[in-house]
Amino acid sequence: MKLPSFGHDARVNALICCGHTLSHFYILCLPTMFLAWQREFGVPFAVLGISVAVMSGTTAIVQTPIGFLVDKLGARRFLIGGTLVMTLSIAAMGLATQFWQIVVLAMLSGLGNAVFHPADYAILSGSIAPAKIGRSFALHTFTGHVGFASAPPVTAALTLLIGWRATLLTVGLVGIPVALAIVWQSRILSDQKHAARATATDAAASARMLLSPSIMLFFGFFMVSSMAGAGVQSWLITVLHGTHGLSIEAASSALTGFMVGTMSGVLVGGWVADRTDRHFTFVMVLTLVGSVLMLVVNSVDLPQVTTVALLFLTGHLIGASRTPRDVMVKDAAPPGQIGKVFGFVSAGLALGGAIMPVPYGMLIDAGHPRLVLMLVSGLWLLSLLFAGSARANAPREAVPVPAE
Repeated sequence: MKLPSFGHDARVNALICCGHTLSHFYILCLPTMFLAWQREFGVPFAVLGISVAVMSGTTAIVQTPIGFLVDKLGARRFLIGGTLVMTLSIAAMGLATQFWQIVVLAMLSGLGNAVFHPADYAILSGSIAPAKIGRSFALHTFTGHVGFASAPPVTAALTLLIGWRATLLTVGLVGIPVALAIVWQSRILSDQKHAARATATDAAASARMLLSPSIMLFFGFFMVSSMAGAGVQSWLITVLHGTHGLSIEAASSALTGFMVGTMSGVLVGGWVADRTDRHFTFVMVLTLVGSVLMLVVNSVDLPQVTTVALLFLTGHLIGASRTPRDVMVKDAAPPGQIGKVFGFVSAGLALGGAIMPVPYGMLIDAGHPRLVLMLVSGLWLLSLLFAGSARANAPREAVPVPAE
C-alpha cells in the first residue's frame, strides 16, 4: 500500500512551525529556572527577572530592523541563523558560572528569537497558496501557544530528573536538528512575492511606509490587544479569587480554560479566514461578544463550572479573531515588505505585554480588583477602533500582491 505523501504546504508549515514553537518555548523555560538559579548564583529574585526582561526586550527592539534585512536579503538565511543563535544561547546557559553570563546569553537568544515573526510571515506568504494562507497563519500562531504551554511543565520535569544545567543543554540542543531540517528543505521555502522590488526601496521610504496611518494603526491594534491579554494572563487568578471567592485551584482552572479556548479558537479563525474576505467584520463580532462575556464573568457571581466554561468560550472567540487580524496585516503590507511590517507590528505585542501588568496591579492594590477585567474588556473594544481605522486606510496605501 502506498503511503500518503507529505505535501509541499505541509512540509513548509512543519519547518516554520517547529522553529516558532521553540522560540516561544525558550521564553517561558527561563522562569522555571529561577529557583535553581537563586540557589546557584545567590542573586535576588528581582535580579533573576532581568534575564526574561532582557530576552523579551531585545526581541522587541530588533524585530523591525531584522524585518528590513529579511525583505532586502531574503528570509531563509535569517531563519536558519536565528534558530542557531537562539538555541545555542539557551544551551550555553547550562554552562554558565555567573549570572551575568545568563543575562548576556538571554540577550543573544532574544536576538535570534527576533527573526521568527518577520522571516516566518515572509516565507509563509511566499510559499503557501493564497487559498490556504489563513490556516497556515493559524497553525503558526497555534504552535506558538503550544510552546508557551509546554515549556513550564517540560522544563520543570527535566530539572527534577537531570538538574537545571542538563535541562538547558538538552532543550537548547533540540534546536540544532530543526535548523538542519530548514537547511535540508530550504528549496521549498520561497520568499514573499515580488521581494525583488523591496530591494529597490530605500530605508527612508520604508520608514515612511511603517509610519503611515494604516501600519501605525495596526501597530496600535496589536499593542492594545496585548495590553488586554496581559490583564487576563497576569491577574485573572488573583481577581477571581479575590472578588468571587474562587479557590486558587478553580481560578487557575479558569485561566487554563481561557488559554485552551484561545488555542482552539486560533485554528477555527484560520479556517474562517480562508473562506471569507470580510475579516474585520469577523474580528469585530467575535471581539464584541468576547468583551461582553468577560464583563459577565466580572460582574456576576457564577458557579465555578460556569465561570470556567464562559472563560473558555471567551478565549475561543478572542483566539478565533487573531488569524483574520494577521491576514489583514498581510493584505495591508506593500509588495515585498511583509517582513518589516510584521516585525514592526509584532513589536506592539511585546510592548503591550510589558507596560500593563504593573497598572493592573496598582488597581488591585488600590482596592479595585473588579476594574481589572473591566479594563480588559474596554481595551478589547478599543482595539476594534484601531483595527477599523487601519482597514479603512490600508486600501489607499498598500498595493495588493497580484495573484500568480
